[in-house]
Amino acid sequence: MGTPEFAVPSLDALIRAGYNVVGVITAPDKPAGRGRKLRKSAVKQYAMDHGLTVLQPGKLRNESFLKALKALDPNLQVVVAFRMLPRVIWELPKYGTFNLHASLLPQYRGAAPINWAIINGDIETGVSTFFIDEKIDTGEMILQRPTSIDPDESAGSLHDRLMEMGSKLLVETVGLIEEGIAERKPQQDHSDLKAAPKLNPDNCRIDWNKPVVVIHNLIRGLSPYPAAWTMLQNGEDQLRVKVYQSEIITERHDLENGTIVSDGSNLKIACKNGFIGIKKIQLPGKRKMTVKDLLNGFSFDDNAKML
Repeated sequence: MGTPEFAVPSLDALIRAGYNVVGVITAPDKPAGRGRKLRKSAVKQYAMDHGLTVLQPGKLRNESFLKALKALDPNLQVVVAFRMLPRVIWELPKYGTFNLHASLLPQYRGAAPINWAIINGDIETGVSTFFIDEKIDTGEMILQRPTSIDPDESAGSLHDRLMEMGSKLLVETVGLIEEGIAERKPQQDHSDLKAAPKLNPDNCRIDWNKPVVVIHNLIRGLSPYPAAWTMLQNGEDQLRVKVYQSEIITERHDLENGTIVSDGSNLKIACKNGFIGIKKIQLPGKRKMTVKDLLNGFSFDDNAKML
C-alpha cells in the first residue's frame, strides 16, 4: 500500500526478493498539469509495468473495496507513504500490517518527517518499521536504521537516501516476520518528542526576523518541494517568490531585517545574526534559476525588501 515515488523502491525490493505481491493498493488517479489529465501514481505505474493487480479505493471503508481486498487473501500488508488505515483493514492479514516511516520513531510522527528533521536542524534521522495500530505512527517497533544529516543537505537528497535505506529495511522486516522472529517493541514516549505535521503555506513562509540558521534550515528543509516562500516588495510590485537554495553569511549589520543587498552578481538578505545568501530562486511564472541568471535580467529597486 503506497502512492508516491518514495514507495516504489520498497515495492521493487519486495519483487526482487521473490515475495508474492498479490495486490497493490494506491490512490486514485488525479488530474494534473495544465490539461488536467488524469495522472497515475508512481506506485501504480510501477505495478502496471510489472503486471501486478491494482486497487484504487476512494474510500477505504467502501464495501466493494473491502471485498476485493479480502479476495486477494493477503497474509501480510506492507504500507509505505499511504494513508491512515481503519482497523478492519490493518487487522485483516494473518501476520498483520506494518509501516515504513522516514524517521527514528517516536520522533516525527506525521506526514512530513523528512522535511521537519531538516527544518529543526537535526543532525540525525533514519527509517523505522512498525506494526500499525489505531493511532498515527504509534505502533510496536520492529526495526530502525539511523543516518546522519549533512549540514547543507536538502530535503530532496535526504528523501532519496531514506527511500533506498527504507526499501532495504522493509525487506529485512518481512524476512523477520516470515521467520517468526520479529520483535515487537513498544514505542517509548517522552517529553522531547517532535512532530511532523502537514506542510502548508503558513509553515513554509520565511520569517526574516528569525536567526540565519533557522531560515537556512527552513529553506533546505523545503527544497525542492514545496519550497520556502516569501513576498518581495520591489517598487510598487509585490511578488511571491520561492527560495530553493541558500547559504549562511555571518556578518554584523545594522540593516532592517528583510533588506536586500546585491552587488549585481550576488544576493543576500539581512536577518538576525547576519545574512541569508540566496543561491536559487523562482519568480512568479518563471523557472527556477540561479541568482546569477536572475540578476542578468531582473533589477531590484533601491528600497526593495523581502517581507
